[in-house]
Amino acid sequence: MIRKYKKINAVGILSMTLVAMGVVASAAPRPNIIVIMSDDMGYSDIGCYGSEIETPNLDKLAANGLRYTRFYNTARCCPTRASLLSGLYAHQAGVGQMTSDGHQPGYRGDLSRNAVTLAECLKTAGYRTYMSGKWHVTKQLKPDGDKSNWPRQRGFDRFYGTIIGAGSLFDPWTLTRDEKAITPDNDREYKPKQYYYTDAISDNAVKYINEHEKGSPFFMYVSYTAAHWPMHALPKDIEKYKGKYDAGYEVIQKARYEKMKKLGVIEDWPMAPLPQAWAAFPEEKRAWELRCMEVYAAMVDSMDQGIGKIVQALKSNGQLDNTLILYFQDNGGCSEGRGRSPRKDAAKPRKPYGKDELQTQMVPFHTRAGKPVLTGPDVMPGPSATYIAYGRNWATVSNTPFREYKSRNHEGGISTPLIAHWPMGIAAKNELRHRPGHLIDIMATCVELSGATYPKKYQGRDIQPMEGLSLAPSFSKDEKPDRALLFEHYGKAAIRKGNWKLVRLGYKKSWELYDIDKDRSELNNLAEKQPKLTAELAELWEKQAHRTKIYPLPGKRKKK
Repeated sequence: MIRKYKKINAVGILSMTLVAMGVVASAAPRPNIIVIMSDDMGYSDIGCYGSEIETPNLDKLAANGLRYTRFYNTARCCPTRASLLSGLYAHQAGVGQMTSDGHQPGYRGDLSRNAVTLAECLKTAGYRTYMSGKWHVTKQLKPDGDKSNWPRQRGFDRFYGTIIGAGSLFDPWTLTRDEKAITPDNDREYKPKQYYYTDAISDNAVKYINEHEKGSPFFMYVSYTAAHWPMHALPKDIEKYKGKYDAGYEVIQKARYEKMKKLGVIEDWPMAPLPQAWAAFPEEKRAWELRCMEVYAAMVDSMDQGIGKIVQALKSNGQLDNTLILYFQDNGGCSEGRGRSPRKDAAKPRKPYGKDELQTQMVPFHTRAGKPVLTGPDVMPGPSATYIAYGRNWATVSNTPFREYKSRNHEGGISTPLIAHWPMGIAAKNELRHRPGHLIDIMATCVELSGATYPKKYQGRDIQPMEGLSLAPSFSKDEKPDRALLFEHYGKAAIRKGNWKLVRLGYKKSWELYDIDKDRSELNNLAEKQPKLTAELAELWEKQAHRTKIYPLPGKRKKK
């Protein structure tokens, strides 16, 4: 096994941890915990990790807390969410791929009932539990269908958000309040002048903080869809970035790289090459390409504004000092070409949706007002009547300096910022932590700090032991746990142990070996020079793949 857990007294460890951090346990009640996750963003996309995008609220949290430089997700939205919520590897949680059923334990497309969620676990310790945003860990999407794996059924007291993953930010698919399907027009509890999903996620998170009854701690999961395609943003935010990217890919990438080294979030590793030079991009399409990145930046900016609202709500309610805020991302920058070519289906005006009429498509044919939704380089992204992704070249800039993208297990796909802010529990200010970590560690951290007991059984079902290690010791000093970290998604796989990483791009692809301390950009493959080590790590990956339910691989249901 990668790690064996000993039976622990969580409350006792909490007390010792607080003493070690210079906090008197009797004066520090259990913290509120807010985990904030963004969608389809690269390692360098926020200001305190190197970006030119304005993220003053995240930057301030980092300046008054910690930034982790070697933290990992699972490279894709569904598996990351399953892993985060369960404290298990995604296949153990039943969501090794997406939300379709592969008819094997690791690939059911539904969050396993042999896993306990963060909300379920912390409720046993007296926490109120709230969620605002994207769920995306169930194949059951119909508002009148099976809801056994919806947020309210998996431990959350209150929920506002979407059950599925991608969709319009102006008219989200599967928009839900608690268990009821709603539309932006008929939601009685939230009536902004202009509906925009990122704002709605932030505003409903603020609502939960303001309405929380003091006397008990709370856990909140804020799951943004920014900056996942489509590139949708409000005009006021897009305007801020007009002309910001006119110099092209190379100039922006280089500026980020130099800033990242200065900040200390990377070392002097070379940059992964761009797939296309700015000069080679067709001149007649450059205004469109620039607009894609301007809108992407606006989406990130809007999310940061919302995080600022959440922080202010905590402050206004006297809750900020004893709230642990963790910010991270679900996967790296997205190279997918969604909407970058014109739609083949005919686009024409249609009848507007009624107030109570649900929008039921990931890529809608028309807006709520009836305007046709358009794609391709003749359409400037941003408004609700567009549906476009920002493309591979800008995704490479997002992932500076790393190689590959979302859905791959090279560093560009799995590396995420992690910001930890907790004034009463983290004395360090503006410090870096180089501890290798993974989303499986969030459950272990929450269990330790909340005083919860991670169950062996829950609602009559056996629960798998959590896989992670608590981050709490790293709040006071850096550390390097002796363990391996495992990755797999559609045959793209990796294992990291110490400074070595074995990685491949598919079932039939050869393993690549990298010394991550010296070459985190993964440009110098050492597999042929180190065949023994390559074989040892490959054998370890296979062993752990069987243990963590990567095997048996998914397949079609056998006919009777």
